Amino acid sequence: MAEALLQIQHVQKSFGGVRALKGVSLEVREGEIVGLIGPNGSGKSTLINVAAGYYRADAGRLRFRGVDVTDLAPHRRAKMGLARTYQHPRPFGSMTAGDNVAVGALFGPEAQVAPEGAQESARQWLHLLGLGHAGPKDVHRLTLQERRLLELARALASHPRIILADEVLAGLTVEETERVMDAVRRIQAMGVALLVVEHNVKAVSALADRIVVLHEGTVLAEGIPEQVLREESVRTAYLGDHAGHA
Repeated sequence: MAEALLQIQHVQKSFGGVRALKGVSLEVREGEIVGLIGPNGSGKSTLINVAAGYYRADAGRLRFRGVDVTDLAPHRRAKMGLARTYQHPRPFGSMTAGDNVAVGALFGPEAQVAPEGAQESARQWLHLLGLGHAGPKDVHRLTLQERRLLELARALASHPRIILADEVLAGLTVEETERVMDAVRRIQAMGVALLVVEHNVKAVSALADRIVVLHEGTVLAEGIPEQVLREESVRTAYLGDHAGHA
């Protein structure tokens, strides 16, 4: 079994009187894809933000590559090889697509400081994800699919060991979804692990090695997709009371 790369241990997070995470524990191993699913308000994006360092956990610990990173700032985690994408793409609006990815090359465990090296790295990642044509484009001219791929390319440019991917398929057509899923598979083939938050159950089941289901801030179920999605508790909480009759 592959070594645990990211360990989230009994993490709790509250906002005022709302307990968003109630002691969540999960692991992502080297080179695997873990799908994180659950109904709206179950704590998925909160968990991603805690793992990335944007929210501080109220309790619990996080370990990355064997190091306790619970109190590390986001940029320190990025330097260790932890990258993320956003549910709503956040490109630098005054830059081209290529320049956006070049910025990513300046962070991470194998950061390239020279501008020429960063630009060459950007071209390689854009080409890998099928965005070679988009490099010179201003980001406001990109489609939603291209912006989601751009987020992945910028994350890859930092040479991560893991990418926390928040809703990379949201709002895409069936054909666009297949293209982004193919890009995710290519990323995994490079040895990069991914923790993928997704509402598209069919898509994440096809992508993930394992699935973790959150419900009301706790882990409801986890395991291989086929088994997890057959569990009655999951079908009731996530897919709805009538899922068994669909």
